[in-house]
Amino acid sequence: MIKMIASDMDGTLLTSHLSISEKNKEAVLAAQEQGIEFMVATGRAYTEAKPPLEEMGIHCGMITGNGAQAFDADGNVIFTIDIDKKTAKEVMAIFRENNLYFEIMTSQGVYSDNQPQRLENFATMLAENIPHITFKMAIAMASTHINMLPVIYTESYETLIENPEMDILKFITFSEDGQEVLQPIAEKISQLGEVHVTSSFPNNIEVNHRDAQKGVAVSRLAEERGIDLADVMAIGDNFNDVSMLEIAGVSFAMGNAEDGVKKIAKYIAETNVNDGVGKAIERAMSENL
Repeated sequence: MIKMIASDMDGTLLTSHLSISEKNKEAVLAAQEQGIEFMVATGRAYTEAKPPLEEMGIHCGMITGNGAQAFDADGNVIFTIDIDKKTAKEVMAIFRENNLYFEIMTSQGVYSDNQPQRLENFATMLAENIPHITFKMAIAMASTHINMLPVIYTESYETLIENPEMDILKFITFSEDGQEVLQPIAEKISQLGEVHVTSSFPNNIEVNHRDAQKGVAVSRLAEERGIDLADVMAIGDNFNDVSMLEIAGVSFAMGNAEDGVKKIAKYIAETNVNDGVGKAIERAMSENL
């Protein structure tokens, strides 16, 4: 019997327009009414994840930064798993050697050192996920939606590293050439030993502490609540969701998920633009998965 549901956001709970559908909202609230704990498990920071949930009246806990932090439903931090500063400097050096733009998620917000590049990357993501729109249209949409993804602009990432009161939670970098360029870099970073490298879109890689994974976070929270992993349901679409799909008793890959992710999940849901999360939750509840 399902007692906890952990859902990814982008490409999963959210539509291609970065909102939560009415069907998904209704299913989440129905599960909560039956005593099932619902939480999001996202690569986003807390400030990026909260707005679409608030807009639809969903009050829930969050696993953010791919498992780097967890929050209760009232926004209190449950735990933080950060990257040590020495390793963070080594990761930055590798990105810079390869002339890659990157952003840093910290315990005090998400930072960027290049506003035009951030806008372009966001527009590229929208263009790849919304059929039939031009890149010009994607730029216009990105200009509107990027305000929903709070970021702090800095002239120097070094000031973040040197700040003793700031934890480094995650790096994310992008390449228009996708994994062909990014995978060799991911392999080099993985050799640092203290990190876990994954991806949430074909054009990015994300770097966390090796213990900051969605599956580790879901397992930890389930254990604290006395919930067996057999009674946990996980839903996701990309490779940063794999660790939680592997440990959950009931796992759904979205219809729009990467093929490698679909092979890991027990069930396949509808796509994120066709209420996949809502329908998966309804199925799990009605069939007592």
